Amino acid sequence: MTVLNFVNADMSSSVRMPLLNTGTPDSKRQEIHNYFCQTFDLYDRLFEVLGSNNDAWYKKAISLRHPLIFYYGHTATFFVNKLIAARLIESRIDPDIEAMMAIGVDEMSWDDLDDNNYDWPSVEALQAYRQKVRSMVSEFIRTMPLEIPVQWDSSAWLILMGIEHERIHLETSSVLIRQLPLSCLNNNGQWPVCSETGTPPENTMVALAGGRVKLGKSYDDPLYGWDNEYGSQEIDVAPFKASEYLVSNGEFLAFLNAGGYDTEQWWTDEGWAWATFAEARHPEFWVRNEGRWKYRTLLEEIDMPWDWPVDANCHEAQAFCRWKSEKTGRSIQLPTESEWYCLREQIDTDLPYWEQAPGNINLEYWSSACPVDRFRTGEFCDIIGNVWQWTRTPIDAYEGFRVHPYYDDFSTPTFDSKHNLIKGGCWISTGNYGIKDSRYAFRRHFYQHAGFRYVESTASGQETINPYETDALVSQYLEFHFGQEYFGVSNYPKSCADLCRSLMVNNLMGSEPMTRALDLGCSVGRSSFELARWFQHVDGIDFSARFISAAAELQKNGKIRYFMPTEGELGEFKVASLKATGLDDIDVNRILFTQGDACNLKPKYCDYDLVFAGNLIDRLSDPQQFLGTIHQRIRPGGLLVLTSPYTWLEDYTHKEQWLGGIRENGEALDTYTGLKRVLGQYFDEVQPPADIPFVIRETARKYQHTVAQCTVWRCR
Repeated sequence: MTVLNFVNADMSSSVRMPLLNTGTPDSKRQEIHNYFCQTFDLYDRLFEVLGSNNDAWYKKAISLRHPLIFYYGHTATFFVNKLIAARLIESRIDPDIEAMMAIGVDEMSWDDLDDNNYDWPSVEALQAYRQKVRSMVSEFIRTMPLEIPVQWDSSAWLILMGIEHERIHLETSSVLIRQLPLSCLNNNGQWPVCSETGTPPENTMVALAGGRVKLGKSYDDPLYGWDNEYGSQEIDVAPFKASEYLVSNGEFLAFLNAGGYDTEQWWTDEGWAWATFAEARHPEFWVRNEGRWKYRTLLEEIDMPWDWPVDANCHEAQAFCRWKSEKTGRSIQLPTESEWYCLREQIDTDLPYWEQAPGNINLEYWSSACPVDRFRTGEFCDIIGNVWQWTRTPIDAYEGFRVHPYYDDFSTPTFDSKHNLIKGGCWISTGNYGIKDSRYAFRRHFYQHAGFRYVESTASGQETINPYETDALVSQYLEFHFGQEYFGVSNYPKSCADLCRSLMVNNLMGSEPMTRALDLGCSVGRSSFELARWFQHVDGIDFSARFISAAAELQKNGKIRYFMPTEGELGEFKVASLKATGLDDIDVNRILFTQGDACNLKPKYCDYDLVFAGNLIDRLSDPQQFLGTIHQRIRPGGLLVLTSPYTWLEDYTHKEQWLGGIRENGEALDTYTGLKRVLGQYFDEVQPPADIPFVIRETARKYQHTVAQCTVWRCR
């Protein structure tokens, strides 16, 4: 490998995120180093506005976030902590700083105050620390193995991750600086404000045809991405209309003057609770000064630019839309993510490729917003840039989503229905923040450099929300039913369902259809889904409401996400998917999942061709009562299929109720003998018992390897 002597990086704005699939390893190494240095310098330049004022460094701009001293150190510690975690370096630079500044603060709930106190390092100590990190990362880039294209498992990917992470905090830190008192800050002239302003244009609605939109990008995309960008989702978008401009300060003023912050009916319940708690009277960056409205930029207070976009959180944007709907009699709302993509398709370039930005983005123009009619593409202005655009879509993963092992908690905590997507970028959005496929989401009460445009749309707006299942037992059984196979042992619920079908075919001799099946102890539902391939109706019943809830979620949405422990508090984020298991072609409406007690079923559960009770009888309170009455549920000639490892425990079944595994009159009684005794009055045994093995994963290194016995009985 050639050892490079890096030339000084060009620190101009022309240095843009590297393409992953071009050039030679040496040229890419230089390109990544340039990008790293430019990012590091730009971040330092932002924090220069704090000067030597301790209030600026150590005062919280808002109660839910750390003071800016944390964010100054945080992005540097990210490089060290990720390189250590990936075992790419052996030594830390400063363990205390790297522990204290490792984890930031989510914006949490608006009423969840964070009063923690920290013994923060001095500014000088962090400046020295950042220089040490810079030297270490530069040397790492110089010597790291590198192949083209750069892929997820590359050392270079981790460096790009650190760079893009710092560019995220360049923007979020600028918001916090904007929320500090001006008296704390030093306006050094390095962050110029747009001087253009005028009368706000009248907003009009422009029709869009909609159509089929494909979201997401492939894993071989040439641009770096965060994990939530990958995968795919196709959505049919109905025709709709979108506002020509972003909502300006002037347009928003009409909402405020109409009593917008005093009228509960225009707010969601969550939004009104926030507005009441926060005592919100106007947008965050509006300032009332001697009877006149002023506007807070990054470092100045200026006369209100009424033709600039309003900065609003999602609650304010939604309230405006409800007010606008009532005023106009039309269905006015925020766009969905897919509707925003219909607008974005009108720009045929992306950040790394354009010669000059087609919007106020990437710090290519000003360090502030600008008039909403300044950047036009076709019939719309500000398709990208100026301010972020709130959508009404809570973030969720695309089909094919995978958590990146270097940063396993970047996206998954936001898949909770509480974080709405923002799209399009703003004036300080650089790097991944500025590309078409970027997907960032914030709590609805959160302020970013974000505003909105509105649409007239019939779309319901809230795509499927599927948070991660964290119940340990439910996750374990989702893995058992829908996860990978271990140690060469076939999927147990599928094997059982396949056996049931084979038995039914032989039992019916092809003369009758398979009409009704009962899956007792269905757990999270895999055997019920499999049986629905052949039976016209399947009842899936389990005593656990948690299991039934997971099965119903799969039935409704086709997938459910879950967290599978690997060791201690660590784990993997996984997806149980009907499509991935080949079950997407069945009619899921054939299945009815219900919580119930196998020993006390309602009379309606009857007339079944098949009753399958998988690993159930040794978990019943009264197995003899169950087996003594189950014939009432099966039509004559129908089958009862039982599987069980016969692990009798008094936690579930009092010993006097055990069917076997005991001594009776001094003689050993096994469960198979007990089954024949109880079932013999109403059933004939169809075939000799057979063993079916199964493996349940508990952690990455702990598994239950069990063998169940399967017995088959025909109802007389």
